[in-house]
Amino acid sequence: MPSYDAVLFDSDGVLVEPPSAETQTAAIQQAFQSVGVDDPDEGHVQDLTSGVTSEVLDDIGAAYDIDPVALWNAREHHDEQSQFESFRAGNRDRYDDTAAVSEVPRPRGVVSNNHHSTIEFVLEFFEFGDDFDTYYGREKTVESLGLKKPNTHYVERALDDLGGGSALYVGDSESDVLAAHRAGLDSVFLRRPHCRSVDLSVDPTYELETLHGLAELL
Repeated sequence: MPSYDAVLFDSDGVLVEPPSAETQTAAIQQAFQSVGVDDPDEGHVQDLTSGVTSEVLDDIGAAYDIDPVALWNAREHHDEQSQFESFRAGNRDRYDDTAAVSEVPRPRGVVSNNHHSTIEFVLEFFEFGDDFDTYYGREKTVESLGLKKPNTHYVERALDDLGGGSALYVGDSESDVLAAHRAGLDSVFLRRPHCRSVDLSVDPTYELETLHGLAELL
């Protein structure tokens, strides 16, 4: 079995529970309302909830004759605040097996497609600070959309912070596996309940159901 110099973790779905669809949808609807769109198309709401690109954002802005950057800024603000509120209200929590992270005998980092500021909040709120040596989320800008995983941008930055070398990336989505492999890293697909039955088009190096299984890999 390979020896790894570091371990990287996704956040949502790996360290903490992912946001609910209802919470995300409500945040996007609030964002539309804040820029003067009271009854947005359901498809546009869904587009802004996940998988949005700068091209899609431009199309949505044109559909309502609004500045796409203003819409995006509103989207990011309301999405971020909805996440903070969910954590504070106890509607989202850390997973019970995250105690296993501190037992990983390697430098550790977090790389997420969520906002960098939200990752900062998560690390502080759940007292993860001592568990990780570096962390990256994306900036709340339109430009950051092109840097999301499976782009390797933030994965490579985190790996550089940890001294380079070989690493293992732990995620719960196909984009995590793709980002790891494109960066030359091995991957763990963590089959949490929300992704237990997901079919992947790319094979992860390993599959686990809990973080406790990391000890055997390392």
